[in-house]
Amino acid sequence: MRENRYQKDVILRLRREFPGCVILKNDSDYLPGIPDLTVLYGFRWALLEVKAHAGASERPNQRHYIEQLRDMSFAAFIYPENEEEVFDALRQALCARRGTRVS
Repeated sequence: MRENRYQKDVILRLRREFPGCVILKNDSDYLPGIPDLTVLYGFRWALLEVKAHAGASERPNQRHYIEQLRDMSFAAFIYPENEEEVFDALRQALCARRGTRVS
């Protein structure tokens, strides 16, 4: 499967599993190595770097940003072979302490 097709599949699944989430596609020309997708959900956020398969090569700075952003909230590489594991971790990160706004 090509990476752009898999990215579309990931976005569709994110919208199904996290209704009302906002998904942003990041511009790696602006910030080289920044993960592909930002997911905003409630008061939480996550970044995902989409890869076509587990053996796909990493671009410069991608691992740096995944590690840095993982320390702030949630960030991960996602590919078909680890998709279930990443979505399990996303549910923990985005839903476990999902806040509600008080008016």
